[in-house]
Amino acid sequence: MDTLPMPLDALAAQPGGLDEFRVTAPREVGAMLKQLLDGSVRLNLNGSDGHVVAATLWSADSAHDSISFSVEALDPNLAALLECEEVVVVGYMESVKVQFDVRAMVLVHGARASVLRCAYPRELFRFQRRGAYRVRPLPRSSPMARLRHTDIAEMQLALRVLDVSIGGCALFLPDDVPAMQLGGVMNRVEITLDDDTWFHVDLRLQHVTSLNAESRGVRLGCEFVNPDPGALRGLQRFIDQTQKRTRLLGMS
Repeated sequence: MDTLPMPLDALAAQPGGLDEFRVTAPREVGAMLKQLLDGSVRLNLNGSDGHVVAATLWSADSAHDSISFSVEALDPNLAALLECEEVVVVGYMESVKVQFDVRAMVLVHGARASVLRCAYPRELFRFQRRGAYRVRPLPRSSPMARLRHTDIAEMQLALRVLDVSIGGCALFLPDDVPAMQLGGVMNRVEITLDDDTWFHVDLRLQHVTSLNAESRGVRLGCEFVNPDPGALRGLQRFIDQTQKRTRLLGMS
């Protein structure tokens, strides 16, 4: 698993820059940090001088502009990390690589553990993990997701599936539908990709991306929450078959 920070300067120089990956909405930043905290996700703190310290998120408090990481006080790299002007935090949530910068870390010794405290991040970056292939279902299969609106329980929606991977999917939300809550979970979503591939799964709304003006809608990036193993096997078959069909169409 690649635990090194993504090269943001190089990505920024490419067409489209970092907008696709950047997360700045306070609610969405908070939701992602909460996932890291609740899941005790292993994180790597990468110092600008090359030193790396393993950690987990201990607390995240936007009101007091503070987050802290639980670390092993005897880690030989810890002292060098504290001297770094810049530290990049990297971790994985399912198929998504999460990355954000922290600065001016302070080591605080407690009765049970030692924590590194620093300022609350105002932006994070999300990257699809290599190997988590994302495919676009063929239009003729009319891929759809049937769900309830995150904020309007009585509103049932049928949204087009734009693409799908083993860790999540992207849905198209038309302009005439009220915006949905970032970080919100949609329970028992029915996803139909073709006649042979359909399943129920909970979705967490991770990010919203604007599309071109002619599209008249936005892209909802969603993560699968505790998907059923049987559904994942069927989804993997669908992804493999779609990749093969796409390659054959490209050769014809």
